[in-house]
Amino acid sequence: MSDVLELVDVSVVREGHPLIDHVSWSIQEGERWVILGPNGAGKTTLLQVAATYLHPTSGTAAVLGEKLGSVDVFELRARIGLASAAMFDKLPERQTVLQTVLTAAYGMTAHWQETYEAADESRALALLDRLGMSQYTDRRFGTLSEGERKRTLIARALMTDPELLLLDEPAAGLDLGGREDLVRRLGALAQDEFAPSMVMVTHHVEEIAPGFTHVLMIRQGKVMAAGPLDTELTARNLSLCFGLPLTLERRGDRWSAQGLPLG
Repeated sequence: MSDVLELVDVSVVREGHPLIDHVSWSIQEGERWVILGPNGAGKTTLLQVAATYLHPTSGTAAVLGEKLGSVDVFELRARIGLASAAMFDKLPERQTVLQTVLTAAYGMTAHWQETYEAADESRALALLDRLGMSQYTDRRFGTLSEGERKRTLIARALMTDPELLLLDEPAAGLDLGGREDLVRRLGALAQDEFAPSMVMVTHHVEEIAPGFTHVLMIRQGKVMAAGPLDTELTARNLSLCFGLPLTLERRGDRWSAQGLPLG
């Protein structure tokens, strides 16, 4: 296996404050990682480095075998799929769901005068079907619910057949039904041997889908634990990561966590 992502002693500092602090972390082909941590821990910053939108202040970062700082990131980004709520404001609300996914084939956010091959449209339709969005292809993106938008963004992130898929809190803001539907679909994707390596940021162990293999826990910019889910996702590590005593329960391929009663 080769490294999909390799961070060595990476820090990102803004106004004298480290957003991530001396992080070393590597991902190999076929691995599916979840990043856990409280608000402000540095999860999204890590994802932005992996997506090549942030460069380390110190340390070295290599993505898909290319070292940041010595590679054309615009070419590299075509090999990375990113689904983030930050994309919402960049996508025209009047654009259809199908157009929103198709524009990713050209690295664009808005449909203009480009034309698409039948293979592009077939791939976009298949991805939307996989994410439960096949009946919404002609709907305007701006009319979708939060969950529908997020599923559209994941389909869009997969459009270029990326080697690395990055998901930034894909279940945030969803109700119970929406979350569970998304977890099922992410689980099917994670268990697909032909799917790209995956990284998902979340606050909640309940959102970890079957098929995810590894966990990285981060607190105040520092890595608290990293490795296989079976060994590193423990009540002790979770408690240290979130800063209060927690219990952790596993049923089949799903997890749940609770705080201990006061007193």
